[in-house]
Amino acid sequence: MESLRCVIVDDEPLAVRMLENYVERTPFLSLAASFTDPVEALSQLNELKPHILFLDIQMPDLDGLSLSRMVPSATRIIFTTAFKQYAFESYEVSALDFLLKPIRYQKFLEAVGKAQQWFALTEIPADSRSFFVKVEGRMRKVELSDILYVEGMKDYVLIHLASEPQPLVTHNTMKSMEEQLPAEGFMRVHRSFVVALDKIDSVTRDGDLVIAARLIPVTDSYRPAFEQYLRQHSLK
Repeated sequence: MESLRCVIVDDEPLAVRMLENYVERTPFLSLAASFTDPVEALSQLNELKPHILFLDIQMPDLDGLSLSRMVPSATRIIFTTAFKQYAFESYEVSALDFLLKPIRYQKFLEAVGKAQQWFALTEIPADSRSFFVKVEGRMRKVELSDILYVEGMKDYVLIHLASEPQPLVTHNTMKSMEEQLPAEGFMRVHRSFVVALDKIDSVTRDGDLVIAARLIPVTDSYRPAFEQYLRQHSLK
């Protein structure tokens, strides 16, 4: 694949410059943008669509752990922090790696090497419009355009389709499904729901959404990203 696009978010200018230097020295990386203001970064992440987000944790106004829950689903996060106690929390939000400051280039290389391997293994061709899931012992082809929303239920995922009255039930995780679905067409709005953006029928006064007569809640941690999507796709 082409070089991995990177975005750096850290309120310390020295830390930003160090990471910029590391990105510049690494042949398979390219820098899309750097931010010292996490709120400004959030407003541009959906447009930038970085492969890798280098994200500080302890920042004013919006901490890195909160911001990590609002980034595009296809973006892999590498946390950068001076505080080791955040390591466990970082893996709870599916961070690809955790770099403890001061960051040595060798450790940086190991982290971005994981990202390079992840994208090499999971990259979906741009013209791919379907995927296969195991349902009742056989592989079922699912067209992306047929998906209304995906619902998590313990160790299973329910794929609700426009063409079928009953959802497909597969033994999988929401994290795996979210990674399989293209970020430009799908968004996670709840721990248990990923929705097809073009299938949203309406949004309630409370900010929740309706798809095929089903009310789907939008939780606080995902609401900023969803509200930003609505602003970008609303008549002025």
